Amino acid sequence: MTRILLVEDDERLAGLTAEYLSRNDLHVSIEPRGDTAEARILAEQPDLVILDVMLPGKDGFEVCRAVRQQYRGVILMLTARDEDFDQILGLELGADDYIAKPVQPRVLLARIKALLRRLPTPSEQDNASDQLIFGNFRISQSTRTASLGSQNIDLTTAEFDLLWLLASHAGNVLSRDDLLQELRGIGFDGLDRSIDARISRLRKKLNDDPENPTRIKTVRGKGYLFSKHDWD
Repeated sequence: MTRILLVEDDERLAGLTAEYLSRNDLHVSIEPRGDTAEARILAEQPDLVILDVMLPGKDGFEVCRAVRQQYRGVILMLTARDEDFDQILGLELGADDYIAKPVQPRVLLARIKALLRRLPTPSEQDNASDQLIFGNFRISQSTRTASLGSQNIDLTTAEFDLLWLLASHAGNVLSRDDLLQELRGIGFDGLDRSIDARISRLRKKLNDDPENPTRIKTVRGKGYLFSKHDWD
């Protein structure tokens, strides 16, 4: 059964959310404090963490930053409605997705299922095929790993999905709408900056010049293009 850790200090809300998710075949544990959530995430390694921003002890941003390098599961952050800063900061710290509060349980469940579908199955993890290679850059969809030269690239689930999508369409421009439709099943509303935030993080990890990127290029007014070249 899929294991979820719900980090939420509102006892009533946490209980209702856990009850609803449990009825849909998800095993949910509740952690009410940020300062103790960090140790639980690293020790238990749940499949997915639902992480509220406002928490006692440590806020959700601090927790996300602290665990991201050692936690390989999915982080879904709960942010204040219409707070773009919260959403972008969460993504920059390594969250895989965000959802604004208050949220309907069925919407939360749908988002969780969409995120979990991205995780590799054991058979996929054992399969070393399905690779793309550009110069000294290599990415494998089946093992969900990427490397640049001899260095493995540490990627969140959402970062890997975006990088694979761009690389599998190398040489073609993908708009924000294309990317959001494929990755999250929603269209671009002109305001959502989640793709931009992830592109910025990917460029850093790919040693791409942020002022003049050549590996993931910005095509003004159209979208992003993954270069087939510039990988040596």
